[in-house]
Amino acid sequence: MERWARELSARLPALRPGAYEVMRPRPALAHRAGHAWEQIVLPVRARRAALLLCPANLAPVASTNTVLVVHDAAALRHPGWYSRLYAEWQRRLLPVLVRRALRIVTVSAFSRGELVDLVGADPARIEVIPGGVDARFNPDADQEAARAVLGLRRPYVLCVASHTSRKNLEALVPAARSLAADGVEVVVAGGHRPQFANEGGLEGLRLLGHVDDALLPGLYAGAAAFALPSLYEGFGLPVLEAMASGTPVVTTRAGALPETAGGAARLVGDASELPGALAEVLADPAELRAKGLARAAAFSWDRTARAVDALCASAAA
Repeated sequence: MERWARELSARLPALRPGAYEVMRPRPALAHRAGHAWEQIVLPVRARRAALLLCPANLAPVASTNTVLVVHDAAALRHPGWYSRLYAEWQRRLLPVLVRRALRIVTVSAFSRGELVDLVGADPARIEVIPGGVDARFNPDADQEAARAVLGLRRPYVLCVASHTSRKNLEALVPAARSLAADGVEVVVAGGHRPQFANEGGLEGLRLLGHVDDALLPGLYAGAAAFALPSLYEGFGLPVLEAMASGTPVVTTRAGALPETAGGAARLVGDASELPGALAEVLADPAELRAKGLARAAAFSWDRTARAVDALCASAAA
């Protein structure tokens, strides 16, 4: 969601100068304070706008001219993965926002189905617009700089995910034990978030914590493979970023991941299959690497921004 907001706020104003104004809270207003800003301050500041585009799952209840981007309905489908307060906030607010929005954007056919099923959204009012991949993610990204800063001296399998129950990072632990015999480590880039329930039992994984955005392209490009064992994804942007970096992908059949991967990843149906799948991909990565590069080439943030802009222009009219 954060990348969506960042990419759209950079691209939409350039598409039609003067048509968009980016409004955001001060960096100090995070989490609960940020929600308060969104519900109280934002609708006042945007009261004269023809349209309010909200790119990160939530919007002011008081606004009736909203184009709402909903990335997934995971907090409604699996509330136990989140803090009790956050899950209740989403349960009460999301149905209201979906009903009041002029138009709804979501990122996959899977997420559209979730909104119809869990919130009762009208599918005719939902536009599927997938995310994109920045050109920084490519096989020529600076691998050595990422390795040096992060202290990566051995070959590694990469996972980019926050430490939350839905990401199912514990499923990587058996793979890490198996790959260690060949001198390969499993590294995870991503930190904790207060609204999510944390996941324990991650011994054996190299936990990098939050990785600076400037290092991510090199980190992807330097990986021998990418693994995402998620139990639920509304889209799965890291899968495409890995593919664009020339890194073969192993992921699950959960949620939108098969849709996003588009036949260019090795899919597993159960976490017990991960060690064997990774071993096979590491032994012969060429085919998946080629398929992944071709798949990722179909996605760009410019294309995403143009689709969102067209929808906003239509809604405003």
